[in-house]
Amino acid sequence: MRNASGNGFDSSDSFAVSGAAEGTARLHDIPPSITPSHGDDSHLLSRIASPADVKALAPNELAELCREIRATLLAYGHRHGGHIGSNLGMVEATVALHRVFDSPRDRIVFDVSHQSYVHKMLTGRAGAYMDPDRFGEVTGFTNPDESEHDQFVLGHTGTSISLACGLAKTRDMEGPGSGIGNVVAVIGDGSLSSGVAFEGLNNAAEQGGNLIIVFNDNEMSIAGDFGGMYGPLARLRASGGTAQPNLFNAFGLDYRYVESGNDVAALVSAFEEVRGIDHPVVVHIHTLKGAGYDGAGHVAGASSASVGNVHELDPAVSDTGVRPTSNVLHSEPWHSDHCNLSDHEPHEGQCEASHWQNPDSAIGKADNPRKHYGKMAMAALEPRFADEPGLVVISPATPGSNGITHEFRERAGSHYVDTGITESHAVAYAAGIARAGGTPVVATTASFFQRAYDQFFQEMSLNRSRVTVLDFLGGVSASDNTHSGAYDVAMFANIPGVTMLAPTSADEYLADLAWATAPSGATHAPDGPVVIRVPGEPLLSAERDPSLLPLTGGRFAAHPRPAARSHGDDGYRMLDWRVNQAGSAVALIGLGNAYPLAEQTAATLCADHGITATVIDPRQCSSLDCATLESLRDGHTLVVTLEDGQREGGWGEKVTAYYANHHVSECGAAGHDRNPRVLNFGADKEFTDRVPLDALDERYGLTVHQVVEAVTRCF
Repeated sequence: MRNASGNGFDSSDSFAVSGAAEGTARLHDIPPSITPSHGDDSHLLSRIASPADVKALAPNELAELCREIRATLLAYGHRHGGHIGSNLGMVEATVALHRVFDSPRDRIVFDVSHQSYVHKMLTGRAGAYMDPDRFGEVTGFTNPDESEHDQFVLGHTGTSISLACGLAKTRDMEGPGSGIGNVVAVIGDGSLSSGVAFEGLNNAAEQGGNLIIVFNDNEMSIAGDFGGMYGPLARLRASGGTAQPNLFNAFGLDYRYVESGNDVAALVSAFEEVRGIDHPVVVHIHTLKGAGYDGAGHVAGASSASVGNVHELDPAVSDTGVRPTSNVLHSEPWHSDHCNLSDHEPHEGQCEASHWQNPDSAIGKADNPRKHYGKMAMAALEPRFADEPGLVVISPATPGSNGITHEFRERAGSHYVDTGITESHAVAYAAGIARAGGTPVVATTASFFQRAYDQFFQEMSLNRSRVTVLDFLGGVSASDNTHSGAYDVAMFANIPGVTMLAPTSADEYLADLAWATAPSGATHAPDGPVVIRVPGEPLLSAERDPSLLPLTGGRFAAHPRPAARSHGDDGYRMLDWRVNQAGSAVALIGLGNAYPLAEQTAATLCADHGITATVIDPRQCSSLDCATLESLRDGHTLVVTLEDGQREGGWGEKVTAYYANHHVSECGAAGHDRNPRVLNFGADKEFTDRVPLDALDERYGLTVHQVVEAVTRCF
């Protein structure tokens, strides 16, 4: 049975701490007493039920509210995990936004919206961060189903300015009757590098009218900042906002700079100045990612003797709990503060590990599949760099979560490129490298690749570009509704010219990678793009525990059986299916992550019903192995397809269509009908939000007992 975190946050960006680092990375427990108790009037946060309560506070109470929020975030991160670093940096800005603006009449749109935890606390949802029994009440992103103060369901990046332009356009067209006041887009934490953000800036300048763009400049993306825009931004920070060129002015936008982005009073003043403005303006605020995170797990500002009392301050920190740090204005973003970025304990400043904090309960656990197989792929590619100058690994800003470690990036040098949060550019860039004769490998999360769909069609596939795509986190999962990878097969496998592989073991995964990246002109090399669906938890679990593959124990034949050869001759037959058990009556075909379910189902059918099923590993999902399908006509009355993804438009329906479109009239031995019935198992076409994986498997029939029951009903 598969496992997944149901934490409701962007588990795709989680950073596991290796066992070797456990001694230094374990964070001290934060006593429950530092977290304001809901309903305890001695704490300000407990009294905040809406933005109106923020407005009702005395000016000198805002700093204390920020400290309590920061303490709550720190404790929440230890117990539950989440995007803690970006939210710690946005505490003062979010308090100031709700102090000045009148949500929901004033519309606040949070880009990516992993920066919205504080916003949720201030809009009636604080209890979901203070009470462990209520941690599951809110998602890790904005969601209008939770609150009228949330404008959109957003878990990807770069779209806040475009969305804000749309809100402002309707307001301006409808006038006072629209019910919309100020429109505020909150962007940053790396999201400004996304191309659609620049499209929004371009439109905002042309459209005019009230539109306030708050740019949260914390000198970080998910990993370090990369790109030509960051030099001018650094000069703006160094000059107090006066340096030229100013990229916002270049678009024709008004511009204000706030150096003290973690000073709530300064931010209140800045936002009051632009409230009600009659033209678009960018308010550039310089914040500290992870502000208040001292790296030891204590609330910043509290001495070891007084860690349980939020009112006892270390005089070296600000009155909102931000510790002093020299870890700013770095000249080498990719080095950040020279910590081991993806494995070191989170702390203030340019620290990649603070992007996502795993709960303490996860510390020391083995790598998740993304890290495990990502590291494996990088280890296979790295020795080739010296002899293959055109071999380049490309990551759109999420390297650490996919096992592309800081150490690998340093050793790879120019063979590694972080393009920022720019999936569309990354794929087009890879197509350019391929056209020039290079060997690009683009690696990121399945749901993020949706943003590059057009580039997959045009630049990559139509042009037959030799691009290799490593597709992480594909399949059904317990993730939030913005990060599900259940749609990747339906997306990739239906693009003309794309070969999509679904390896079921580490050996085959590496063989697939070697084949996909073989030098142009090499014998049996592919002639176009290849997508490799990186194995998920079911396959990694089976590698760690071979009993989860009861028929083969993971010991697969190197090649498919000879009778099934349908592509090529004696070389790699990457598109041929593998028959791992020959049987009769029933054929179980399990794609990728669903393959262990096929073996487990076959074992139960044999043990409980005396049926020896044929078990097939298709190894890929972009074409059918017609020879194997034809071989099943004799001796099989039922074919069952199992897939870890959306059933409608997915892979299994292609098998159903094959038999429907290739109906044969002649009968087999003893009058046997040679047109087997086909059952397809997979996910429904729906968005799911933090539903436990076991519950989803049960919902979709992806369990041994449900498949066995469906099979036996057919006999």
